Amino acid sequence: MDQIVRFFEHHYIRFLISLAVLATVMVAGWLFRKILFHVIRNWKYAKETHLDVILTESLRGPIVIWSLMLGIDMAIRSSETPERIADQIEVTLAILWIVSLTMMLSRLAGNVVRFYGSRFAGELPVTSLSKNLAQILVIILGILSILHYLKIPITPLLTALGVGGLAVALALQDTLSNLFGGFYITVAGQIRLGDYIRLHSGEEGYISDISWRSTTIRALANNLIIIPNANMAKATITNFNLPEKRIGISVPVSVDYSSDPDRVERVLLEVAGEAMPDLPAMLSDPAPSVSFSPGFGDFALQFTLSCQVREYQEQFRVQHELRKRILKRFRTEGIEMPYPTRTIYVKQAQS
Repeated sequence: MDQIVRFFEHHYIRFLISLAVLATVMVAGWLFRKILFHVIRNWKYAKETHLDVILTESLRGPIVIWSLMLGIDMAIRSSETPERIADQIEVTLAILWIVSLTMMLSRLAGNVVRFYGSRFAGELPVTSLSKNLAQILVIILGILSILHYLKIPITPLLTALGVGGLAVALALQDTLSNLFGGFYITVAGQIRLGDYIRLHSGEEGYISDISWRSTTIRALANNLIIIPNANMAKATITNFNLPEKRIGISVPVSVDYSSDPDRVERVLLEVAGEAMPDLPAMLSDPAPSVSFSPGFGDFALQFTLSCQVREYQEQFRVQHELRKRILKRFRTEGIEMPYPTRTIYVKQAQS
């Protein structure tokens, strides 16, 4: 304690100068960040391309850290710190600079994938898995840079990791199967974020995310269904968004056997044509059609009104509206929709 007191008594001026240098650099860094972010936010092109969000999120923390490290380095140079200690501090600062730069570039890579990944056809879709892969790649390069700076040979380390990786792979078979299953799903492009799918096991909904472990599906009831990627990779999947979003729907209609089939067909087509302006989801090309199918039922003539809608979830609203209009029109036209009936013949046994 006495030594520290004596040190400050003899070097307090140098110490105050070092603190002043550190404070000056920190204030300069804060002002630089404020001016830089102001310029970025007022840059029209940056706003249109989300570049302002990408840069501000990526640089907000690192600029402060870099200012602190620069201030410490300049403060040490302006003091009478022993050369051996100064060298150790410089090495530490250099490593911290590489770490902070790596983290900044990792966040930048994630933001670039997040905002621009979906703009390039055929590239990796924007999912949690693709963002994580981009960030992990940057982190690996940062680790290799630190090892190179410290002059640590990489080849023996890679050999040791290869042997240890085999043991890890055996212990984490389920985790790795989910990881590679998610990678396969993402790269294959057969299901994408926003697609409406149905699994052979019955689960259905919109793909909201694909992570390293699982695929998240948002059902129409707004519930989340979490499915391991390994199961997704092996499942039989119906994708209602490929090759295009629009889908065909059918509205079955039953009428009395006394009804005129041509008249029923004409009325159904008129109902569909009148409903189209009020139902934007109902497509006019191809035009709605009516078929006398399944045909002759047990107690009624069975028709099917077919049309197409823009996407899967809109079919329910269209079917709801068409059924209401058909019922009202049939009542106006006097076309009966019979209840199920059965004719029973009773044969009396002869005595």
